[in-house]
Amino acid sequence: MEYQRDEHRVHLILYHLVWTPKRRKAVLKDAIAVDCRRLIEQKCAEQGWEIVELAIQPDHIHLFVRVWPSVSAADVVKAVKGLTSHELRERYAVLRKLPSLWTRSSFAATVGNVANETVQRYIAAQKGL
Repeated sequence: MEYQRDEHRVHLILYHLVWTPKRRKAVLKDAIAVDCRRLIEQKCAEQGWEIVELAIQPDHIHLFVRVWPSVSAADVVKAVKGLTSHELRERYAVLRKLPSLWTRSSFAATVGNVANETVQRYIAAQKGL
């Protein structure tokens, strides 16, 4: 992937995010999954975040997203889970049977073009300067 540039920064911020419905219920199917995808795409577009990959499984979601340096992984998860929970629970009665749509937990990892070992070697090499 190419680095993004703006007035004062050069950056490549990619997050791999995963979260699940409450009690890992397999509720993300058919029309619910379609609407969930639409809502996630809508929120990301609204915020200027680029979806690299989005996979909605019946019992979990994987979102691989490119964001701005000022955006944390927690910000993305909060925004997406908040919108999808509100909209989907309002539309689908089956989701209102759960105490909440999403668990409070999530997985987040940063992803980049360079492997850990490459960065470590680069930093170690700088010590000799």
